[in-house]
Amino acid sequence: MSENLIQKEPRIFSNDLPPVGPIAFGLWRYTTDDLYEATKLLDTAIELGMNLIDNADVYGFDWGGEGFGACEELLGRVIKAKPDLRDQIVLSTKGGIVPPVPYDSSRQYLRSACEASLKRLQVEQIDLYQIHRPDIYTHPSEVAEVLDSLVSEGKIKTVGVSNYSPNQVSVLSSHMDAPLVATQPEFSVNCLTPLRDGTFDQCLSTGMVPLAWSPLSGGKLATGDGIRPELIELLDELSVRESVDRATIAIAFILANPAEPIPIVGTQQTSRLRELAKATGVNLTREDVYNLIEASDGVPLP
Repeated sequence: MSENLIQKEPRIFSNDLPPVGPIAFGLWRYTTDDLYEATKLLDTAIELGMNLIDNADVYGFDWGGEGFGACEELLGRVIKAKPDLRDQIVLSTKGGIVPPVPYDSSRQYLRSACEASLKRLQVEQIDLYQIHRPDIYTHPSEVAEVLDSLVSEGKIKTVGVSNYSPNQVSVLSSHMDAPLVATQPEFSVNCLTPLRDGTFDQCLSTGMVPLAWSPLSGGKLATGDGIRPELIELLDELSVRESVDRATIAIAFILANPAEPIPIVGTQQTSRLRELAKATGVNLTREDVYNLIEASDGVPLP
């Protein structure tokens, strides 16, 4: 058997945080009214090693939730009802999207956003706080100042970014005292941009942990809708070989990269969480991943 490329080891953000599993649980669709169901989902994720919990203040605004902050509020209710969960997770949330503006990373807004998240989550500290999308009309020095202040005040433990280009990461980092420990691009076998725009190269250079959002391309890699037929065919061939489903192979593809990205899975079904967790047991070779890339591109690599 050829070398298995799957990176299933825990990921390390910093010495101040516990290691996190190679797959994270995302709360974009965490909008149930059933507190028992919400708690069971979180318990299942933790049981499966998905102890990084990815949230954002805007989650709930556009996915059946009650509005801005709804998913943070639900997680806060779960943690309040079962306080021991807090020490079992690495809690991540994001701020900076302000519908309909759309982005605001000004000193005043980011501070108010972070403090509002703390209140909704009913916690004293956020483990990883990320700028959700870059606000190109706020100087990076101003963004850095407020993030460093929030770290020094103990309101956030570590800092990351989401949807930032490598250059934007470098500029913000140059103004900060605290290190940027994570970056969150879209990445899947159907969206290969971080392989080619320098994002993963920067992570390998700096030690930042990449978090992959939409690892199933909005569910299309599971359903096959709008995906190149040759890619679906190859995913299905590999799924038969590895005795898992197509979506699990797509998650495994993310785990195979040496930058050690963490796919953020957003299913709200415990059975699907258990199936996707099997990605760490999949065997993908160099030939497999390059075949997947060629099938995604629709053309041979040079």
